[in-house]
Amino acid sequence: MFIERHGALERNSIRFLIAMVFAASLGGLFEIGPLFTIDSTIEKVEGMRPYTPLELAGRNIYIREGCYGCHSQMIRTLRDDVERYGHYSLAAESRYDHPMLWGSKRTGPDLARVGGKYSDEWHREHLIAPRELVSGSVMPGYGFLAEHSLHVDKLHRDLVALRRAGVPYTDAMIENAAQDARAQAVAESDDADGLIERYGEKVSVRTFDGDPGRITEMDALIAYLQMLGTLANLKDYKATGPDLR
Repeated sequence: MFIERHGALERNSIRFLIAMVFAASLGGLFEIGPLFTIDSTIEKVEGMRPYTPLELAGRNIYIREGCYGCHSQMIRTLRDDVERYGHYSLAAESRYDHPMLWGSKRTGPDLARVGGKYSDEWHREHLIAPRELVSGSVMPGYGFLAEHSLHVDKLHRDLVALRRAGVPYTDAMIENAAQDARAQAVAESDDADGLIERYGEKVSVRTFDGDPGRITEMDALIAYLQMLGTLANLKDYKATGPDLR
């Protein structure tokens, strides 16, 4: 009976078109509808902030080099994930991500909480020659990042674009984007106070690539990696989060 009705529908182009539009509209309603309630469905987590200009530049390099193809940034609530990588990922930790980098491909380990796990020197050496530190790694080397200077004068454009997408960058953040990027990558910078005033205390200020003479793409990428998973106050969240026992 169902096959006969479906066959009749297929033979009538107008009815078939109407059915297709109805099915697509219904699916779109269930997919798009929840987006209008995103402010109420994403939990509020203390400590979250937008990326600093240097971290954002590092994230852009991470995307440019295709790092997301082998590394996820999504720790599931499964016990194996939590025991290996740390606290499961919270939606609020990706609220300023455009695009988000969750994924499920793990040729390399998940990086959602890699921040602070290794030293800057370890990240630098690992990016230059991965197999020197991780035997059997299939990761290519990215030593050229240390040779490429970071062009900070155009970073304000990225902040402007993200503000249009809803990221709460202020006029002061946009105006001082280049200055803030330089301040974060130079230890004991005179402009560090302004950077911290705009982005909060959870901002690491130091020479990430070990070369104080200039700011490189290596600085930016390491700054981004060292920030991942360090912003959310997870101790307070555990009191109300899912029980993994």
